[in-house]
Amino acid sequence: MAKIRKSEFTKLEIIKVATLRFLLKGYSSTTVKAIADELEMSTGNLTFYYPSKEHLLAELTDLLCRFQWKMMEVEADEGISSLLALCLELTTLASICQGNEIAKDFFVSSYQSPICLDIIHFNDTERAKNIFAEYCGDWSEEKFASAEILVAGIEYATLVASDGEVPLETRISAALNQIMLIYNVPENIRKTEIRKALATDYNSLGKRIIKGFIEFVEKTNEQAFEDMLNKRNMP
Repeated sequence: MAKIRKSEFTKLEIIKVATLRFLLKGYSSTTVKAIADELEMSTGNLTFYYPSKEHLLAELTDLLCRFQWKMMEVEADEGISSLLALCLELTTLASICQGNEIAKDFFVSSYQSPICLDIIHFNDTERAKNIFAEYCGDWSEEKFASAEILVAGIEYATLVASDGEVPLETRISAALNQIMLIYNVPENIRKTEIRKALATDYNSLGKRIIKGFIEFVEKTNEQAFEDMLNKRNMP
């Protein structure tokens, strides 16, 4: 087994503490000093590995994007990069933000961060090229990337709105329809996939995502973390 670099071990410990604080206590209310104090390290030492809280958020955003997508593919049970998995992803995110203000703070902050948004765009563009290939056969890489800028705006609006403004299922249906329309998905397929997504127990699925991700990070060892850093899909 390859020798673990001390820097990767330290980064893993930082990520574990940041995960618990961001998802259980709140991203906005957590300071770099609070994370450093819990780790019994100086703030300067922590910022050597992660220059700012936003960089920590970016690391977690990338990890969570990939973790959640794997869960959605399993839940959809329709093969790799299925259209239903994509629909379930936004459905569960909207559900999480509807019922968990702390988690909503994390996700909304990710969409508001330029660093995190680049990661979201990159990951989502790679998936979109696979999912929508049959509907967008002549699209260039640049066109997919441009489309995902629009998609991110739709996703953000869906997450920040409250049930008092627009009911959750109405927001989800409208957002999924708009996203699939951007990618030329026929109306009958759009309706079918939206219906299947809304028929799932997305509230329970959303809770499992948060719980499962925290457990995943807590159980990750140094070698696995280094492998993830080496293989991650980041721009």
